Amino acid sequence: MLSASVLLVVMDMTVLNVALPAMSEDLRPDSIELLWMVDAYALVLSGLLVTVSALGDRWGRKRMLLTGFAVFGLASLAVLATDSPLEVIAVRALLGVGGAMIMPSTLSMIRNLFTDPAERARALGVWSAMAAVGAALGPILAGFLLGHFSWHAAFLVNVPVMATAIAAGVFLLPESRNPAPGRWDALATVLSMAGMVALVFAVKTFGKYGLTAPSALTAAVVAVVALGWFAARCLRRPDPLLELRLFRGGPFSAGVVTALTTSIAMAAVLLLLAQWMQLVQGYSPLETGVRLLPAALAALVASPLAPALAERVGARTVLAGGLAVTGLGFLPLFLAPAPLGYWPVAGALMLIGIGNGSLAVASAVIMSGTPAAKSGSAAAIEETSYEVGGALGVAVLGSVAAAVYRAEVAYDGPAAGVVRESLGGAIDVTRELGAPGGAVADQARAAFTDSLVLTSAAGAALMLAGALAVWLLTPRTLDLSPTHH
Repeated sequence: MLSASVLLVVMDMTVLNVALPAMSEDLRPDSIELLWMVDAYALVLSGLLVTVSALGDRWGRKRMLLTGFAVFGLASLAVLATDSPLEVIAVRALLGVGGAMIMPSTLSMIRNLFTDPAERARALGVWSAMAAVGAALGPILAGFLLGHFSWHAAFLVNVPVMATAIAAGVFLLPESRNPAPGRWDALATVLSMAGMVALVFAVKTFGKYGLTAPSALTAAVVAVVALGWFAARCLRRPDPLLELRLFRGGPFSAGVVTALTTSIAMAAVLLLLAQWMQLVQGYSPLETGVRLLPAALAALVASPLAPALAERVGARTVLAGGLAVTGLGFLPLFLAPAPLGYWPVAGALMLIGIGNGSLAVASAVIMSGTPAAKSGSAAAIEETSYEVGGALGVAVLGSVAAAVYRAEVAYDGPAAGVVRESLGGAIDVTRELGAPGGAVADQARAAFTDSLVLTSAAGAALMLAGALAVWLLTPRTLDLSPTHH
């Protein structure tokens, strides 16, 4: 039940990668609207995670999870009424509210349901495997639906599944909550939401307009002040909204670094790959979904095996080794001879999927070092690292890709700004130019491929640096048994 819920949320995230070209063609968003269509989900989710997790500890994690299912299903149904970029952004934001209720609730309930560390590690392996299944099914299902219906249909699949999840959850899941949660900290609630939203907004705006953008600088100042105040307040209180003292443990920090680093690299490169397959290689959405399968299938195999491997060779080796394998997985994209073809991409995806199996061990490390009453805080921190990492990946590595693309497109004809802004815009403009536009479209496709290749190199460097940091943070002999406070 808990694994099925994460399957749906991950599936919805991957659906957008495949549906984005069709949505862009239908809605014609400008570059800002397109960025918000991609990132509204992560912005809202990351802003609410701390508050919703703390509420779940008090109100009941089962109740929070079932409410999240309802919000997620209703938001997916609302897609039927959307016919503008702003409406899509609003729906994506509402999905973020539902996701904030679902994701940390599943992790904290696993921590409370499975008290034996070995059983918990296996449960988290299955949980991670279901995330891999969601990553595999999302693009394929989206591709099939996009081949037969409008892009709206790619989101509607959530509705019947969420309705089933609510009905099953009422009967199958036990309720759990923190027996002594302490007083609610209203000021910390406001600070956490304002700080996280400002942080993600600043990262996104820096990525789009550079380090001197006034709105980004203002948001960065708000984020530093709000999150600094929030952290100081949490560290002073005996019953904080978020238990930041968990970071005193090296293994806990190593698990968070693993989640953060993986999300930064994966969010940008997989988004670029989905667009490259459709706009450069000319694959249909369904063909794109099938060709993205190697990463998900490899993760599906590796995730359940990773906890058992950690028992044999040590959690430190699996955590750092997983990041290193993922980093090496990006290198075939960079080292393959030009023009880039699918088979180096397939090999890269397989290595990336194998490396992502270590995320199951990262979750086990995070949860094993956390008292059951504080599981909401641990789940919020882990999920925040995923969401902030995803936003950072799209903003920072995405801006690297955009800069490479713009630098290589030498075109100053009609609608030159649109051509230089994105490959999708370039293809739309060059279609209207007729025969002369063919050469410009080819140049834009080559520039986009180069941007993918160079971004992959940056992703590889980031993952290898993360592997070194995790190796240094994690004790050589890490005991995954729960600590008692």
